[in-house]
Amino acid sequence: MNHVADRADVAIIGAGPAGLTAAYLLTKAGKRVTVIEKHPVYVGGISRTVEHKGFRFDIGGHRFFSKSREVVDLWNEILPDDFIERPRMSRIYYEGKFYSYPLRAFEALFNLGVWRSTLCMASYARWKLFPKKDTRSFQDWTINQFGAKLFGIFFKTYTEKVWGMACDEISADWAAQRIKGLSLGGAVLDGFKRSLGLNKKPNDGMATKTLLESFRYPRQGPGMMWDAARDHVVAGGNHVLMGHALKQLSQDGGGWRVATMGPDGERVIHADHVISSAPMRELAGRIHPLPASLPDALDLKYRDFLTVALMIRSEDLFPDNWIYIHDSKVKVGRIQNFRSWSPEMVPDPELACVGLEYFCFEGDGLWTSSDADLIALATREMGILGLCDPKSVEGGVVVRQEKAYPVYDDSYAEHVLAMRSELEAAYPTLHLVGRNGMHRYNNQDHAMMTAMLTVRNILAGARRFDVWAVNEDAEYHEAGNEGAERVIVPPLDEDAQGGDFRAALGSVRAVPRRLKAA
Repeated sequence: MNHVADRADVAIIGAGPAGLTAAYLLTKAGKRVTVIEKHPVYVGGISRTVEHKGFRFDIGGHRFFSKSREVVDLWNEILPDDFIERPRMSRIYYEGKFYSYPLRAFEALFNLGVWRSTLCMASYARWKLFPKKDTRSFQDWTINQFGAKLFGIFFKTYTEKVWGMACDEISADWAAQRIKGLSLGGAVLDGFKRSLGLNKKPNDGMATKTLLESFRYPRQGPGMMWDAARDHVVAGGNHVLMGHALKQLSQDGGGWRVATMGPDGERVIHADHVISSAPMRELAGRIHPLPASLPDALDLKYRDFLTVALMIRSEDLFPDNWIYIHDSKVKVGRIQNFRSWSPEMVPDPELACVGLEYFCFEGDGLWTSSDADLIALATREMGILGLCDPKSVEGGVVVRQEKAYPVYDDSYAEHVLAMRSELEAAYPTLHLVGRNGMHRYNNQDHAMMTAMLTVRNILAGARRFDVWAVNEDAEYHEAGNEGAERVIVPPLDEDAQGGDFRAALGSVRAVPRRLKAA
C-alpha cells in the first residue's frame, strides 16, 4: 500500500529533543519530513513525561536552562504559555547528613567537622602543587581538581553508582565535559557568598546570579515541549510514525531507503537526507552494506537506568528537586521530588511522590527485577535513609529507560571517531545528532543545538557547520545567565551564513574551526 509519508525530503530517526527540533525547523522551512519513533506512545526520548493515574514522572529531571539565545527562543516559540519559574534546590546525602549543592562553605565545614575539612583542604593543596601529569581517567582528573579527600567524599561513590565501573576506568573526557569550569576555589567562594547572603549584586535593579538558583519548567513536565513540537510537525503536513523501529538503512539511487518495522509490518520511506539520533551502535548494525567501523560501534557501551516512583501518604518529604545519594548502604543514586519540579506533577495534595533512580545495565539483576520487587526495594531504602516511614508508602510504579547515558570508557573516543569518519566520508547526506546519535553526554539544549546546525547544513546544501563542536568548550552547565549567548558554534568556513535558516536560528559569526575527535 502506498502512503503519503513514504516520500520525504528528510527522514528522521528518533523523536527525542534532537530529532523533533530538526523536524520542527524543517517543517517551518517547508520541507517534507517523516519522523520514526520506536516507542508506541511517548515522544521526547529521555525528556518524555510518563503519566500514571494522573501522576507525572520526569525521566531523569530536566531543568530548562540554556545560555543559548537560539535555544531559549525556540523553547518559547514551541511552548509559549506553559512555562513556570521554579526554585533550584539540590543536595548531597552523605553519612546521614545533607550538603547543599553547590556547596555552602559553613554548612560543609560544620557537617564534615574541622579535622576532616582541614584534611580536605590539605589534600587539595597537595594535588594542586603536585598534580598527576598523565590524566587519563575520571579519577585522575577529579583528584587533580579537588584533591583525593574530596574526591572520595563527593565523587567516587556516586559516580561509580551511575556508571557501574571504577572511577579509574572512566575517561577523563567525561569529567572535563561535565565538571569543566567548576573549580574548588570558585565553589568555596560562591559557598561563602551564599552562606552570607552576598551572592546577589544589584545590576540596574536586577539580581545577578553566580550559580543557577531558579529555572523554568513546563508545568506538566518536559514531555509538554516535545508533544507540542510533534503537534506542530503534524499540523504542518508532516508525519511522526509511532511504534516504528529502524530495520535497515541503505542508499537508493541518489537518496536513502529507510525500512522500518511498525505495528502494521514493514514500511519504507524514501528520502534525500537522513538525520539519526539512534544510538551509534544500533545505527551501524542497520546500515547496508555494513560499515567497516561496525566493530568499533559494537564496542560502544551505554548505561541504562530505571525510576521507581513511590506515592507516599505524607506532606512533601523534602523541598529539593532531587537529592544525590552518596551512600554505599543503598543502591539508589538519586531521588527526585516531583512536586518540587511542578505542583501539577502530583494530583493529590495529600500524597508526596518521589522517584528513586537506579542506574543499571539492561539485562542485569536490577533491570530484570519485577516491578513489585523494585517497589519493595525503593520502599526499604527510603526507610534506611530516614526519608520516610515505609508504612506510609501507598503505591508505586516503575519506568525503565534504556541507553540513557553513553559510557565514556578508555576507548570510546577512538571508536566514535572511526565510525564518524567513515560515515561522513561515505554518506554526506547522513547526519548524526543528539546524545546517543553522537555518543556524547550532551544536555537537552546541546542536543537541540546539534539538530539546529544540522538543519542549517541541509538547507545550505553543504556540511558547513561542525556539529561536533557543540559543547566542546562548555562551561559549568549551571552557571551564567539564560539566553546570554547568541552564537551557537562557529561555522567551518567564511561563507557559511546559511541565509535560508537565518530567520529561524539567528546570525552566527564566521570563525574557522578544525575537525576534532569526539
